[in-house]
Parts: sequence; C-alpha cells; structure tokens
Amino acid sequence: MPHPQKVGFVSLGCPKALVDSERILTQLRFDGYELSPSYEDAGVVIVNTCGFIDSAKEESLAAIGEALEENGRVLVTGCMGGGEQADLVLERHPKVLGITGPAAYEEVLSEVRRVLPNQHTPDPKIDLIPAQGVKLTPRHYAYLKISEGCNHRCRFCIIPSLRGDLVSRPIGDVMREAEQLVRSGVKELLVISQDTSAYGVDLKYKTDFWDGRPLKTNMQSLATALGDLGAWVRMHYVYPYPHVDQVIPLMAEGKVLPYLDIPLQHGSPTVLKRMKRPAASEKTLDRIQSWRSVCPDITLRSTFIVGFPGETESEFNELLDFIKEAKLDRVGCFKYSAVEGATANELDNPVPEEVKEERWHRFMALQQEISADRLQQRVGQSIDVMIDEIGADGAVGRSKGDAPEIDGVVYVADAANLKPGDIVNRRVLDADDYDLWTA
Repeated sequence: MPHPQKVGFVSLGCPKALVDSERILTQLRFDGYELSPSYEDAGVVIVNTCGFIDSAKEESLAAIGEALEENGRVLVTGCMGGGEQADLVLERHPKVLGITGPAAYEEVLSEVRRVLPNQHTPDPKIDLIPAQGVKLTPRHYAYLKISEGCNHRCRFCIIPSLRGDLVSRPIGDVMREAEQLVRSGVKELLVISQDTSAYGVDLKYKTDFWDGRPLKTNMQSLATALGDLGAWVRMHYVYPYPHVDQVIPLMAEGKVLPYLDIPLQHGSPTVLKRMKRPAASEKTLDRIQSWRSVCPDITLRSTFIVGFPGETESEFNELLDFIKEAKLDRVGCFKYSAVEGATANELDNPVPEEVKEERWHRFMALQQEISADRLQQRVGQSIDVMIDEIGADGAVGRSKGDAPEIDGVVYVADAANLKPGDIVNRRVLDADDYDLWTA
C-alpha cells in the first residue's frame, strides 16, 4: 500500500476560520492524507488566511511567504482567497500553486488532490480519525459554528464581501455535531457565527429534527437544546436584539452559561449611525439592566472602536459615559484602522493617529477600573473553574465568565489530582484587573 502524502497547515484568524481549518483537515484525513507538523516533509502547505484588517492581511502574507521559503509548494485559502484580496496575494506571491476563498472546503480539497495526488487508501484499523473530526483546540472545549456570512452592512466591516450573506446551518445538523463533540469528551461548547442572534432568519426559522425532536431553527431553541447536553454552552457574537431576552432565563436556570459576547462597537448614537450598526445605545443600556435583573451573575463582554471617521471629542465622551453606565465585565478596544473595500473609507474627517492613540489609552484606563471593580466583587465567593492547564505552581483555568484566549483566567493553587477539563469549585482569594486567584 502506498505511503500517504503529507500536508502542512497554517491556520490564521478568528475562531470561525479555525473551524474552517478543522473541517478541511478532517476531510484530508478521510481522504488518506497525513498531516505534517513541519514544513520539511510536507508535500504541500495550506495557509488559511485572514483578511479582516490590514494587520491581519500582512500577517497572512508573511505566513505565505514563510511557507514558500521553507517548503516552496503552497496553497492559499480563507478570507484572502477571494476577489481583490486574491489579486493581492498573487501580486506579492506569484508562486503559490492555487487560491480558494473562505469556507471553500471542496475547492481546497480539489486543489490538494491536483497538486499532490494521493494513492494511499485509508485503513480504518490504522488511520484512525476521531468521530468528531480533527480538532485544533484542546480536547475539553470546541467551537461550534452555526452559520456563515452576515446580513449587516456595517461600514467598517468587509465580512459580507468575503463570506457573503447569512447562511444558517440546519439546527439538526448543529445538534448532531454538538452531541458528538460532547460524547468525545468536550466539556465546553463555544457557539460562534458572524451574528448568532440572527441564526435561522434566512431559513425562516424552519423546523428541523434532532433525535426525533422537532426544533425551530432559532437562537432560543438552539440554546435550549444545547443546554440539555450537560456541557458548558457559551454564546458569542450576539447582537442585543429583543428576542435575545428569551435566552437570559436559560442562563439564570443554569442551562447555558451566564455569558454573552455582544459586539457593541460604540456608545454614541451618532457614531453608531455612521457605522450603520443595527442597535441603538439607549436601548442597549435598558436591555443590559433587564438582563442583570433576570440573571444577576451574567458576564457581559464586548468590543469597541475608537477613532472611527468623524468621531468628535463629544462623541468619544459619550462612549466613556456609556461604559461607565454599562459596567461591562470584559471589554476589548481597537483603534479604527481603514480596511480596503470598507465603505467607511469614503467618510470625511478621519481621526488623526495620535488622537486615536490618546483616546484608546483613556478608554482602556477607565475600563480597567471597571473590570477591577467587577472582579473584586468576586473575592470571597465560591466559583466553578474549568481547568485548562496544569503547571508547577498549580493550575490555570477559567470561570463561567471567561472565554478561552480572550478573557481572564483563574489561578488555582491546589492542583493535586486535577487534569485539563476538570471542573472544580473553589473560593476566590484575590483579584487583579483581569484575573482571579483561588485556593
């Protein structure tokens, strides 16, 4: 039997791109290819690119260049694989062997078969592939992508031009994948999409079936069904629409984690209007207050942009006032960066870089105080902690309010007999601006 060909893989970008990488790698394994951890023995290297902002594009182009230098045979896929961005790749790296766009699973596989024909036939006794497929995350948590694309046309974003309009996966398919992940040992499901709260709108919330059970294809039905699997369920990229209110009682009941990742982007109504964002800041503050009245333990994370074209000092102060009132638990902030193809580039009055920098520092200083105060309130409480790593000085884990890699961590002093994926209850002894310490 011929020895299987080896494929190298570089995955860049957000968790949604990571899921794309996992699907491609799983299919390659099913096709009999082996995965190579190094450039040296790979017959071809696939680079899954990110093209959301200029810095991500440069990182992707640098990764392609490195793969070409180290291996010489490179296929490009992902967000830089379509339209004008593909032209940019070819202009910088004309020696790539092929380019495909985001979530183009079959096209990627066709390109691999073209440039690296594989005569190896998988033997189920030898070439074992886990039922949940190839995963790039630790064994105890996994991303669950429920849809692709987005129907919004925010001026700073080019996702719709990269990935198209919203396409929701049938809820039966999502639940079968989630069930298989939990059976394989996954303890936490991180629900991701471009707009989780819009899930199912393109399918007109069509009824589908999971294990003989009829389910509407919408966010509430999905959260309810996922809550029955016994794993932590964390909801990301949720716009604060009114129907999201229906999910909050599930958090209060412990069915899903009391955590929402809501990409608010700004607190000034006029800036939000220029951004063409779909929600108003005043209604969002009311909604946050309502959510906390139903589920006092809810953790709210968000991201904001400072220095959007035309942002005045008064509008920036409205943003500061917003976060003072909202008191969000976890916050990321970005200085606005022009993205090729974004309609925001056509707006007047760009904010000078030094002003963006100064506003970013003021924003982060204020949010740091808010975060520290929110975490200080946890001192003395007993919390559940999911263990991620075991080290010489104890364990590192996360509370229900911490998503992996983007939020804080919980340091656990006594790690005796613990392993990654364990969930333990510990008393909080101390806190700083972002992290907690327990016994």
